Amino acid sequence: MELERMGKKSAEKLLANIEASRKQPLPRILNGLGIPFVGERTAQFLAEAFGDLDAIAVAGEDELQKAGEVGPKVAHSIRGFFEEQRNRDLVDRLREERLQFTYAAPKRSGGPLSGLTFVITGTLPSLSREEAKERIEAAGGKIAGSVSRKTSFLLAGEEAGSKLTKAQELGVKIIDEAVLVQMIGTS
Repeated sequence: MELERMGKKSAEKLLANIEASRKQPLPRILNGLGIPFVGERTAQFLAEAFGDLDAIAVAGEDELQKAGEVGPKVAHSIRGFFEEQRNRDLVDRLREERLQFTYAAPKRSGGPLSGLTFVITGTLPSLSREEAKERIEAAGGKIAGSVSRKTSFLLAGEEAGSKLTKAQELGVKIIDEAVLVQMIGTS
């Protein structure tokens, strides 16, 4: 409260915000660590696969690659991050601040797309990419940002680019919006 323009209410709000930040889920913490190549989606996949920051920190590169969207380059980056003493010290300081280091992945209901991974590219006729993503996830499917051998289907619309080429090279099945709607079983 001694700071300029900081009254009692402002100080209370600031302290409440700090306390709320301690309750952020593990994917947000992972993303916030600034590990190269680990964004929001990859952080989510890592949290779901490992359930604990300490487990991620000690995992080998091969083990890390079992998480969705984590290939050799990303696994090497994660491993390198946790091998640096200053980063381990940062994690220890965060632990002292009581941040959430464990994660219980939400239970996804089965659904017609359960166990399938989709990548979306191009412009779809009637759905936005976000709407298509929501429908796929609601039907039990997963969304990935890039095509890999783990990709089940590429949902391609008009003006599909490099993702379409990559899917063709890897032999990934390519579908359009109409096929997706049939797979889900709703219109």
